[in-house]
Amino acid sequence: MRARYPDAFRAHPARRLKTAAFIGIIVGMALFALWALDFSPQRIWQGFSRLGLFFSLLFPPDAHGRLPAFMKALGETLAIAFLGTLTAALVAFPVAFLAAKNVVPNIFVHFSLRRVFDVSRSVDTLIWALMWINVVGLGPFAGALAIACADFGAFGKLFSEAIEAADRKPVEGVLASGGSGLHRVRFALVPQILPVIASQILYFFESNTRSATIIGIVGAGGIGGYLTELIRTLEMSQVCVIIIMILITVAVIDFVSSRLRFAIIGRKPASA
Repeated sequence: MRARYPDAFRAHPARRLKTAAFIGIIVGMALFALWALDFSPQRIWQGFSRLGLFFSLLFPPDAHGRLPAFMKALGETLAIAFLGTLTAALVAFPVAFLAAKNVVPNIFVHFSLRRVFDVSRSVDTLIWALMWINVVGLGPFAGALAIACADFGAFGKLFSEAIEAADRKPVEGVLASGGSGLHRVRFALVPQILPVIASQILYFFESNTRSATIIGIVGAGGIGGYLTELIRTLEMSQVCVIIIMILITVAVIDFVSSRLRFAIIGRKPASA
């Protein structure tokens, strides 16, 4: 192949220069970041002993009789993740149609909504939690609102992109048969995008289970409150119990959601 098509294997000098310049920029940025952040292999090596001590304090795990309280807090964390994800999806679903170019051709409408999505998802869930704690007070309600606000922007962007990527032939078929704009959305777009949207919602619920743990550290309810309290008081055996509970919960959610995703799209898992 190289002998028959030499031009296909011969790199152009300008392309080589661009590639070398790109690699040089990436390496330069990485070196500057290491210098700016005071990266030191010696500090990492010296920290291994403290890291080993930290892990040694985790074992053996012992809840000290607080397992029922931990289970209740974990259930609260799951409720925060579920309610926040569901609220964001329900609000973002209709708005995403307005932000899709193939549904609303008005550039000002979908441009404005896209910027709203950008603002919503650019603020981290932890920041949203701190804001809502000041508005509605401490507790899981603030946590659910924080996840809903952060996921609204992400869902809006993903849903609108899925709508824009839908096949145009069913849409043209509905319009050709005399259907209205609402019929086009209901019978041509929604059936195409529903499996994709459901899969995204399930994935975000799994991810938000971990996020709900983090925002609990700032007082937004859930098991994160116990986690920060026990780490502060160096009750590491109880911390280990909480970590194990979170790992098991996330693993179970991942298994169930993967099965649901394959059921929604009508395929069996590769392992089945």
